[in-house]
Amino acid sequence: MPLVANSDLPSFDRLRGEGETVLNREQALHQDIRELHVGLLNMMPDKALAATERQFFRLVGESNQIAQFYMHPFTLPQLERSPEGRAHVERYYESFDAIREQGLDALIITGANVTGPELSEQPFWEPLIEVVEWAWANVTSTLCSCLATHAVLQFRYGQHRRPLGFKRWGVYSHRVVSGHPLVCGINTRFDVPHSRFNEVFRDQFEAAGLPILAESEIAGVHLAASPDGLRQVFFQGHPEYDLISLLKEYKREVGRYIDGLREDYPPFPENHFTPLVEAILDEYRDRVREALDHARNPPPFPEELIVPHLDNTWHDTAEAVINNWIGKVYQVTHLDRRIPFKEGVNPEDPLGLRR
Repeated sequence: MPLVANSDLPSFDRLRGEGETVLNREQALHQDIRELHVGLLNMMPDKALAATERQFFRLVGESNQIAQFYMHPFTLPQLERSPEGRAHVERYYESFDAIREQGLDALIITGANVTGPELSEQPFWEPLIEVVEWAWANVTSTLCSCLATHAVLQFRYGQHRRPLGFKRWGVYSHRVVSGHPLVCGINTRFDVPHSRFNEVFRDQFEAAGLPILAESEIAGVHLAASPDGLRQVFFQGHPEYDLISLLKEYKREVGRYIDGLREDYPPFPENHFTPLVEAILDEYRDRVREALDHARNPPPFPEELIVPHLDNTWHDTAEAVINNWIGKVYQVTHLDRRIPFKEGVNPEDPLGLRR
């Protein structure tokens, strides 16, 4: 929760200049304390549906121990689902029509699996645009993750993602490159997992007029915002990932190799496995190849030997960024969640960055 400048102490002005939220006494007396309603447009496939819910719910819930969060998951009916996936959605998810009627204070849009390079040819393209356009006019802030970032950069800013020619996969060091309030107080260098075949590059963010807040020398831009500073926030990495998320992806790729769905044995995700873990997995690879050469069933994947040696080096910073995001939404959102901004807030400069 924000500081209140209850005196003329110069440190309050100094902290404001560094991006901290500091209310004057009049603002504090007239602030409405209430819950926040956060939507989650979950576009992930069935196998990742519940895990993605937990990952983003956890980030929001742990970001602030005082505010009360009502989470509203929904998806797009155009996404292909198994009977089990449809049953989960029908039982636990809300409809976009209901969410549009009741309103949201903030919205998170996940990534999605795609079947081809052109996003505009995906079945979710038009309904996703409808959600994002509605949110632009009616929701205080929308946080876009990975493919959602690529989609919004394409249809709103005319910047098409570019194929890398390989899979960017691993945990990469990033550096804060802006004094923006969304990165206030976080480590100046921090880790973020990435997993993607395509990228929107720095020159494209700059051409679109989007302030870049954090980037990696290797993995590129991770965090950026819309020109107003808040109404759209862009992740290109996956700070929501659990400790075992990249391991699960690696295990899935090994399974595809075993099933003959990929020719090469998958490489390790970069900068994540320790030498001991890599040694265990190298031995497992040799046993898999030997079993396949002799038409035997491969041994089970040694997940239980690996998990105790994995480290999560990104969650604290991810939580801090989400806390900054939620805090700024709380400061400017309207008491009526169907209205994006309270009276007196300029939608083109909700954080007062252009004053």
